Amino acid sequence: MKTIKNIAVLTSGGDSPGMNAAIRAVVRAGIYNGLNVFGVRRGYDGLVQGDIIPMDAKSVANIIQRGGTVLKTARSDEFRTYEGRELAFENIKKLEIDALVVIGGDGTFTGASKFIEEFDIPIIGIPGTIDNDLAGTDFTIGYDTAINTVVDAVDKIRDTAESHDRLFVVEVMGRDSGLIALRSGISTGAEAVLIPELQVDYDAIMKRLDKTRKNKSSRIIIVAEGDKEGGIVVAERIQENFPHYDVRLSILGHIQRGGKPTCMDRVLASRLGVASVEALIEGRRGEMAGLICGQVQFTPFSKAIKHINKINENLTRIVEILSL
Repeated sequence: MKTIKNIAVLTSGGDSPGMNAAIRAVVRAGIYNGLNVFGVRRGYDGLVQGDIIPMDAKSVANIIQRGGTVLKTARSDEFRTYEGRELAFENIKKLEIDALVVIGGDGTFTGASKFIEEFDIPIIGIPGTIDNDLAGTDFTIGYDTAINTVVDAVDKIRDTAESHDRLFVVEVMGRDSGLIALRSGISTGAEAVLIPELQVDYDAIMKRLDKTRKNKSSRIIIVAEGDKEGGIVVAERIQENFPHYDVRLSILGHIQRGGKPTCMDRVLASRLGVASVEALIEGRRGEMAGLICGQVQFTPFSKAIKHINKINENLTRIVEILSL
């Protein structure tokens, strides 16, 4: 087993709150263990372009509380080609980098798997995505912050809904996963939550709204963007069925990606950042560091990138019970 002396860290794909905390943990854990640490700017595109910089403890000072990623992130069409990955490997060799820590989601880990297969470089992944849709970890970095952002926004929207007897359809992020919608829906007292994993029963939703219309002065419907029809169509359907309702649509959009990470995300990122460095030193590769039942666990990339399509039925049942 080759001794690890120099490592590099990058962030790839969509940004998520807590990525900076993970970068900080990787850099400082690397230095603590006697390693030289480099940062790759703009993800895999930075590897291809050779945009790689040395990092020290000071370079990650005062970033744990910042959203986004100081290393920037970008999608790289060139890295998807063999020629691009070969160029990335040549840039790594020039700096004598022995291993990588990549922070991102399924696209990030898919690229890492291909890179390992072709060029035999050790890589450990850290799950950084607000969707929480990776296998091998209870929570991904950024998810807790994202749902708290949604909760804060919906609480404010309900103030207006209450004042004007309005029904708001709120569309949240979640192209392939409804986990943001489901948890934020429960915590904001939503009348219904529509997610891509489940077939929408519009008849049941309309009956529920009709049943409760005399008891409530505000109503909130949470819709994941990946739902079959989306927030606009849902709002139109409700308006058609209840022309007396004042129906409004609010699409939260990219506000959910930004902001200061919560304590939970900062601690999660710190734990996984340290674990990823220690894993490389121990000789691990091709795995994602995650947290399961409070303990750090490692999952092969091939299993981690499989989206979680099964939703906790107890959570959907709670939505229905508490919508009375």
